[in-house]
Formats: sequence, structure tokens, C-alpha cells
Amino acid sequence: MRHTYHHITPLLLLLATPLLWNCRYNSDELTPTTNRNANSAAQGTAATRLEMPHLRSGVVDMFLVKRTSNGEVNFCIEWDIAKKAQRWTAFRWDNSYLDLRISRSEAWAVDTDIPEAYRTDQSFYSGSGYTRGHICASADRRNSLEANQQTFLYSNMQPQLYDFNGGIWANLEMKVRGWNNASFRDTLYVCRGGTIDSRENLLEIVRENTPQQLLVPKYFFMAILCKNSSQANGGYKAIGFWLEHRKDYADDKTLAPYIKSIDELEQLTGLDFFCNLPDHIENQVEATVTPTAWGFQ
Repeated sequence: MRHTYHHITPLLLLLATPLLWNCRYNSDELTPTTNRNANSAAQGTAATRLEMPHLRSGVVDMFLVKRTSNGEVNFCIEWDIAKKAQRWTAFRWDNSYLDLRISRSEAWAVDTDIPEAYRTDQSFYSGSGYTRGHICASADRRNSLEANQQTFLYSNMQPQLYDFNGGIWANLEMKVRGWNNASFRDTLYVCRGGTIDSRENLLEIVRENTPQQLLVPKYFFMAILCKNSSQANGGYKAIGFWLEHRKDYADDKTLAPYIKSIDELEQLTGLDFFCNLPDHIENQVEATVTPTAWGFQ
């Protein structure tokens, strides 16, 4: 399997982190090709894919590109090496992912693209009270054994309560997978993660101030962009979800209350989703969401 990444040396941790980008602009000033918040191609071709948020690219960040041996991008991760945690995983679906011939591989493995001092492994989860929650799910990558095995890298995990992981989060994953069909989309772009950037957005820190401390997000999110043959907004529409990390959901199959516009989700997460869209399209599709266009009543 092939991987690419931006190497970070420990010395760089002493430097300052960059400013957050904001993707809102006056649409009157935009041309069809304007894209003021796009990722730079100098960060690698994968950074320019439509599923990517704006890369923070600070001195504590690694951009991990997981490729299969044929060179195809499987998914990408932004990893905070200081916190030993991922900020998000981003991936896409198109017709090449409709061949569901592979079963769950259970190929748990450390991510050797991350320097040993900054990676996680099974010992971080043992005795923590939390499950290893896939962000790009095993069931999202059943088109090849290699692609499925990569979903079991610990860099693609966030700690999740058992009832959350197997309940409302699993049901939301299933709902989103249901949109991966040729009648609904040409391409579906997905970004998922848990909140780790601030103390108030953590549920707790297991084994705090030890080498095996584990950050537990207080919230989990999904941002989804769909490209189809519609004429509106260039054929794009988007939807977001924001879920509190808890186990006591009375109805874990009712998902509509957790819908957000992408603008709202950006305010909650501090991330800039779908930054590689031309700004005039990005501003339109991120400002509002139409639940009925996604099968919600």
C-alpha cells in the first residue's frame, strides 16, 4: 500500500500555529473561477480534492493520504501530532465503490506514516471505556481488501461510547451510505470527525498528562457534498450533521433533528469544509440545507 504525508519534526512544535481561515465572501465580488480559500496544490494533489476541508497545515499537523497500491486515494486524514488525535477523515464515493465484495477485514494496525512518538495503538483504548470508532467506516470501503484494511488504521479511529458507536452514529453512517447510488449522485464527498481542538469540546481526557492520554470528543460531525446532474448550483448540494457524544438517545434512528447547514457546522467545528469549490458555488450550497432533497420529511 502507498501512503503520502507531510513529515513534521518535533522541533517545529515550538513554533506558532496558523490563523483559521474563513470562507465567507461577498458574492458580488466573485467570478466563476474565484476560490480564495482553496488548498494549495503545493500541499499535494490530494489536498485539492473536493472532499477536503481547508488544511490547517500548522506545525502540529500531518496531512495523511492513504492510497491503495494502484495509486488511488482511499481517504485522507489531518492528524494533530501534539494531541495524538485526528481532526477529520475525508473520502469520496463514486461508481467505483459500488462493488461490495469484501467483508470486514479486522486488520487493526498502527499507522507507521506517523512518527512513533505521535501515533496511537490498541494500548490507548484498552481499559479506557471507549470503543475504537471508525471515522471512514469499514462498510464504506468494501470495494477491495486493501481499501478495507486501511480503514482499520488507528489514525482513522476516534474513541466512542459503545452505545453511540453502535447506535445513532452507525445509523447515520448507514443513511449516508444509502446515498451512494448512481440514481442519487455522480460523486458523494464526505468529511467526518470528532471535536478535539478545544477543551470545552472534549468529553474527557483519559489518562491525562501521560504518554497514552486519549482525547474523547464531546461532539461528532459529518459534512456531505453531493454532485449530480441537477442544474441548480452547478449540480451541488450539501448537508451537515452534529451529534453530541452520549449514549442515551431515546430514538437513535431519528436523524433529522441533527441536520445543520455547512455554514452552521463550520461555526460549531471551526473547520472550513469543501474549500476547493469555486467560492460562488461554495457560498450557495453551504448557506442553507433542504432536508427533503436528502430524503428527510
